[in-house]
Amino acid sequence: DIDGVGHKYCLELELEDVLDKDRTVSCTAEVLYPLGSKTSAPDVQVTVQGELRSTEEADQEFYNRIRSLEKELVAENIPDSHGNVPPELEPIHLLASVASGYVIWQNSTENTKFHLAQVKHVKQVKRSDEDLQFDFVVLLHEMVSQEVLPWELTLLWHPQRGARVSRD
Repeated sequence: DIDGVGHKYCLELELEDVLDKDRTVSCTAEVLYPLGSKTSAPDVQVTVQGELRSTEEADQEFYNRIRSLEKELVAENIPDSHGNVPPELEPIHLLASVASGYVIWQNSTENTKFHLAQVKHVKQVKRSDEDLQFDFVVLLHEMVSQEVLPWELTLLWHPQRGARVSRD
């Protein structure tokens, strides 16, 4: 506890490389939940010891593939009811994880524990600029209450600029 400020947690974590499951890096984080605020996201400071494998090549490949589609990408139920994610939809699932992570961070309290359960629906939206836009409906499982909450998110992504998220 920090008097008059909030509750601070110091964490030590291992991050798994999404492209190389056998590779991990150590990470420390300080998380501060401000007192009395139900609307502010916690302050998070992270330090990573080591480097994860670069995703630049895979990102560019995925970007080029999606940009070359004749019709906008539309998909549902990722993963399916058996927990399977088709290989061609793995990048979409990873982008949904990034978008969900942002929403989880913005809406977490000390008494919540969210987990991305499923991408219920995703639709690519054609744009006139170079960004890719995906409109998602994700199901977030709140582990404490056991509620499954649908969230609508819009993610803009470009391999050089990263991800930007908004919630509808």
